[in-house]
Amino acid sequence: MIEDLYENIIEKLYLGPLKAPKHEKILELLKILWNEKEIKILSHFPKAGKLISLRELENRTKIPQEQLRIILKDIGKKGTTCKKGKKYGLLPLVPGIFEKYFIAQNDSETNLKRVGKIFRFIFDNINSFELFDRNFELFRPLLPIDSKNKFIEVDESINVETEVYTYELVEELINKNEIFATIPCACRLISEFKGTPCKKTTSLMGCFFSGPAAEGMIKAGVAKSLSKEEAIDYLRETEKAGLVHCASNDTSTNHVFICNCCDCCCAGLGSTKQFSFKTVRKSNFSPIINVENCMKCDSCIEKCPMDALSHSDINDKMIINKDICLGCGVCASNCPNEAIKLIKRYNYVPPEQNKIGNRTFLELLL
Repeated sequence: MIEDLYENIIEKLYLGPLKAPKHEKILELLKILWNEKEIKILSHFPKAGKLISLRELENRTKIPQEQLRIILKDIGKKGTTCKKGKKYGLLPLVPGIFEKYFIAQNDSETNLKRVGKIFRFIFDNINSFELFDRNFELFRPLLPIDSKNKFIEVDESINVETEVYTYELVEELINKNEIFATIPCACRLISEFKGTPCKKTTSLMGCFFSGPAAEGMIKAGVAKSLSKEEAIDYLRETEKAGLVHCASNDTSTNHVFICNCCDCCCAGLGSTKQFSFKTVRKSNFSPIINVENCMKCDSCIEKCPMDALSHSDINDKMIINKDICLGCGVCASNCPNEAIKLIKRYNYVPPEQNKIGNRTFLELLL
């Protein structure tokens, strides 16, 4: 009977392109997150994206509202459900439960590690699990700090808009806001739990928030506050480490967060590189290399998250595989001789809001 409740709730964790396949690892995960008392209550919840009031839940479970409130508060503290106003709801697995659970880190150390190892297994085998639609474009790279002045050129031979838009630049997070914060990277954290840490940095170098989202996370005690100068330095450090600034694929006026992603741990960038998912779509830019300035130091080859750069077998010149290059600018920002520029080649305009079912990415985190 209890086993059936866990299996049935999996079907409720779907939201738009986000999925929760029936698999023994998913069942194992949910049994760690929710005990039998909790799953009996959560089984009466509607599917992810919809909410339920305490009164309606009381009618369904026959449990008094005050008792329900206490139980749901404990569940919510762990980050495995959401609350909007006075109503409660389920979350999809990723993004959703995964991020909120490790942002909160309000479970036992044993459970955190057990959950982390299961998620790591799922991410490492994401081609089999398919937690999200392969063609869903969740993220888009933002160009590095100083890109507008140092790296960008426009290819006038192609019919593209010459303007570089604010939603294409990471520095707009800095220019538009005064409050900044960081949280550890959950993807790198679970790799550390497994004993296979990130090859580029640690979990402490993680996601970046600005504006109201940063303020809320600081007040909740889950994020580290940064001054504007510290925020700029922090973003530059992520670029030096070879991380990609992945933001929601939209044109919303507040890019209030970015995931600083590596290719070895992060579910979005990893699924894009290893299994050709469209999770991180290409930017409107491509790198070009000034052969005369290039010192063949191989810094760009080492830093490229997609392994899109290599030497020619014929003349030892640098070759860019444009089929897999994301146009993230990591190569340009790490070139010691400024031999790489970013040229605008495309006119793609993201949607105003990138909805996941009836939620945005940020709404699934907060």
